[in-house]
Amino acid sequence: QVQLAESGGGLVQDGGSLRLSCAASGRTFSDYTIAWFRQAAGKEREFVASISRGGGLTSYLDSVKGRFTISRDNDKNTVVLEMNDLKPEDTALYYCAAAVQFGWRHHSRYNYWGQGTQVTVSS
Repeated sequence: QVQLAESGGGLVQDGGSLRLSCAASGRTFSDYTIAWFRQAAGKEREFVASISRGGGLTSYLDSVKGRFTISRDNDKNTVVLEMNDLKPEDTALYYCAAAVQFGWRHHSRYNYWGQGTQVTVSS
């Protein structure tokens, strides 16, 4: 199995930027697609972005395309989510998760999860 830990959340103003990191340990990190999900208060957990095992494929939620960028460094066992032009509706607890296949967008398909990091965007 793989253990995941998120960092980098915080409070920013509308239009600001944050950089979230997901650090992995355990089984071979490069065996897994890594995704970011988020869950706002009272809402279902939703897919934000994912990156394939080698980093050649990425996928994004439509509302974050052009603002968020996902990347990975398999030598450092990390995945980064760069978030720019943040909006109040991006406020949520952000999780990274691992799955064996690229392309899945439902949280039930992901086997391993971090504890989450809070992102709050003030208007």
